[in-house]
Amino acid sequence: MEFGDILQDLKKGIYHPIYLLQGEEPYFIDIISEYIEKNVLTDAEKGFNQTVFYGKDSDAINIAESSMRFPMMANKQVIIVKEAQSLNKIELLSSYAEKPLESTILVLAHKYKTVDARSKLVKAIKKNGVILTTKKLYENQVPAWIDKYLKSHDYTITPQAAQLLTSFLGTDLSKVANELNKLVIAVKDSNRITPEHIEKNIGVSKDFNLIELQTALGNKDILRANKIIQYFGSNPTLNPIQKTIAGLYFYYSKLFTYHFLKDKSERSVAAELRVNPYFVRDYISAAKKYSPTKLYEIMGILREYDLKSKGLNVSTMVDSGDLQKEMIHKILH
Repeated sequence: MEFGDILQDLKKGIYHPIYLLQGEEPYFIDIISEYIEKNVLTDAEKGFNQTVFYGKDSDAINIAESSMRFPMMANKQVIIVKEAQSLNKIELLSSYAEKPLESTILVLAHKYKTVDARSKLVKAIKKNGVILTTKKLYENQVPAWIDKYLKSHDYTITPQAAQLLTSFLGTDLSKVANELNKLVIAVKDSNRITPEHIEKNIGVSKDFNLIELQTALGNKDILRANKIIQYFGSNPTLNPIQKTIAGLYFYYSKLFTYHFLKDKSERSVAAELRVNPYFVRDYISAAKKYSPTKLYEIMGILREYDLKSKGLNVSTMVDSGDLQKEMIHKILH
C-alpha cells in the first residue's frame, strides 16, 4: 500500500494485524508508527495494551508471544517494534505472521533497509497485513513534496522558496518537515511562503545562496557570482565548500546532459533533467552559454577542489573561502 492510503485508512479506524514499514526514507515510517502509537488506543487503554520494543534490545520470540496475548478491557492491543532493522532473527516472526490475532496490531518499523522479499515473513505479511516500502526522494522531487505538505496545512509556497529550502535542507524529509512546521507557525502576514519568509525565519539569505550562485554562473555574471562566493567565504558554517561543490556538480551535470538530448522541447528537458518546469528556461539558457568541452572541464575543476577541500594538494594556510574563490574564477574563465 501507499503511504497516503495507509494513513487515510488509519484515520478511518481501518486497522490491519501487521504493518511492515520498511525502506530508505524514515519520515514516512515515523509518521505511520507514531500515528498508531498515539491514536489507536485511548490513554486509559494504553497502560495494559500498548507495548514498545526496540529491535536491538528484544528478540523475535518474545515479540511473537506478546502479540499472541489478548487485550485487557479493550478491543485492540498495539505492539510497536522500533528499530526493527536491528532485531536479531526477525524471520522468526513468520509463524505468527501466518496466523496473526485480529485483536493485535503489530508494527515493525524497519528503517533504512528492507526485509528479503522472498522470505516467509514478507510473504505472510503480504497475505495478512500491510507492507510499506519507502524510498528516498531525489532532490528534484523535494520541492513538489514541500508544496504538497504545505497545501495540507492550507499554505502555499513560491517555486523559488521551495527550491531555496531544498538547496539548504537537502532530502532529509524529517528535517524539511520540521522547518516547514516552524514556518507555518511563524508566518502570520500571508498564507503564501516566499524567500523573504525563509530568510527571516530560517536564516538562509534570499540573495546569497547556492541557487543564486547557480543563476549567476548560468548567466556568466562574474560580478554577481563573486559577490555571492565572497559571502560564502565570510559565512563558512552555512555555506561549506563541500556543499557548494556538490550543488554545482549537480547543476553542471544537468547542463552537460542537455547538450545530448534529442528532444530539446521545454517539457522534455524538464522531464529528462528532472527540474521544475518553472526553472527549465533558465537551464536551457545556461546550457547554451557553456559548450560540452567547457562543461567537461568544469567537472574536472569541481573534482580538483573536492580533493583540495579534503586537504589534498593544498597549503594548510589556504581556507575554504579562498578555495571557493579560486574555484569560481576557474569555472568562469
